[in-house]
Amino acid sequence: MLVIIMILGVFVAILNETLLNVALPKIMNDFGIEPSTGQWLTTGYLLVIGVLIPVTAYLIQRFTTRSLFLGAMGLFTVGTLVAAIAPGIEVLLIGRLLQASGTGLLFPLLTNVVFSIVPMEKRGSAMGTIGIVITFAPAIGPTISGIIVEHFSWRILFYGVLPIALIVIIFAYLKLKNVTETTKPKIDPISLLLSTLGFGGIVYGFSSSGEGHGGWASNEVLVPIAIGVVSLVLFTWRQLTISQPLLNLRTFKYNIFRMSTLIMMIVMMAMFSAMMLLPIFLQNALGYSPLEAGLIMLPGGIVMGIMSPINGRLFDKFGAKWLAIIGLGLIANTLWQFASITLSTPYSTIMIFNTLLMLGISMVMMPIMTNALNELPPPLYPHGTAIISTLQQVAGAVGTALLVSIMTNRSTRFMETTVIKEDDSTLQILAMIVGMKSAFLLAFGLVAIAWIVSLFIKRSVSQEKKLKVKKGATN
Repeated sequence: MLVIIMILGVFVAILNETLLNVALPKIMNDFGIEPSTGQWLTTGYLLVIGVLIPVTAYLIQRFTTRSLFLGAMGLFTVGTLVAAIAPGIEVLLIGRLLQASGTGLLFPLLTNVVFSIVPMEKRGSAMGTIGIVITFAPAIGPTISGIIVEHFSWRILFYGVLPIALIVIIFAYLKLKNVTETTKPKIDPISLLLSTLGFGGIVYGFSSSGEGHGGWASNEVLVPIAIGVVSLVLFTWRQLTISQPLLNLRTFKYNIFRMSTLIMMIVMMAMFSAMMLLPIFLQNALGYSPLEAGLIMLPGGIVMGIMSPINGRLFDKFGAKWLAIIGLGLIANTLWQFASITLSTPYSTIMIFNTLLMLGISMVMMPIMTNALNELPPPLYPHGTAIISTLQQVAGAVGTALLVSIMTNRSTRFMETTVIKEDDSTLQILAMIVGMKSAFLLAFGLVAIAWIVSLFIKRSVSQEKKLKVKKGATN
């Protein structure tokens, strides 16, 4: 019952990460905003999560499971209500940020609970079950959004979530028990400040690059990125030198954890960028309705839901390496195919491409994450979970911002330099196709790097087993 309640809460929260993707064109029309501004409804959501998650290792140790879960769901519910009644883009963004504040706490909390109560040999199956939610929710978000936006106002996306969130809060209040031990660690304000400036500055800088303020050479882009990089360097130094770090970065001394984290960051960049770019492209360039754009995503979401527990059992039996090699190969191939989409590409072909993309992601995400955390000793579980979750979300935000920027800048350059004689609407569509091709080719290149890294992944052995082997060898 404990895990079921938490899974339902996480499902609703993570669903909102991609729920607005198909609805963005209508929201942009209603509020009269550009794509680069509308992008902040997704990027800002991920940014808040990325800034907040580093604190979750502290919060998980400081507060009980029950109080932390109720607090997170409360924030998410308030944000959902604010977004539903938002009169303008500013208030809608505030609602999204409140939602993100709750979401940022929920997934690390759920993962830590699972690793605290499930033995190592069964964690693949347990995380596979959770993967139904973690991967299925963002995958079906565009489909649900498309169906609703086709017939109703985009506000229904929030009004529909609100009662589910309230039901989760009621059940959690009545049934949720505490399973983790609480301590009284001290929080380091300097670490918190450096973390916020670091992750926030980098994401803000990347996002600003697509807003037309001089491109990558402008101060609005370079200054935040520079502040972010310097802050993260100082943050890293401080975590390694204080007695109670906000995030214990010594998790990176474990080789499998390092490689797995890199792979997950790249996959997250590919997944969220594709989930954002594809619906916009389908509607604005290929002329599909929101419903048609959403339905293209549906088979992929179903495949993810079916395959997550199967991949979990395969992980328990064979480990993560071959799942990652095959899955990353599928992802890379699909991104290459997306880069080849033209105006004549059939609807069914795009649907097949997206389904293969989601199949590949389901084979990589949860097995690789489970493999990474399995290598850590139990005291580092909260820190490992927080680090992975932070870097995943920041990678998603940076990847989305970077690829939207590349699409926007490449399309603009095409419009300025082309000598093709076409009417304005046709020229804009051709420019978007060129921009999308550049964005997906970059995503392909990143995934190719992750595939190479996956060749060196090994199966994790718990620290307890390693100690037993060493003792046996010395005896």
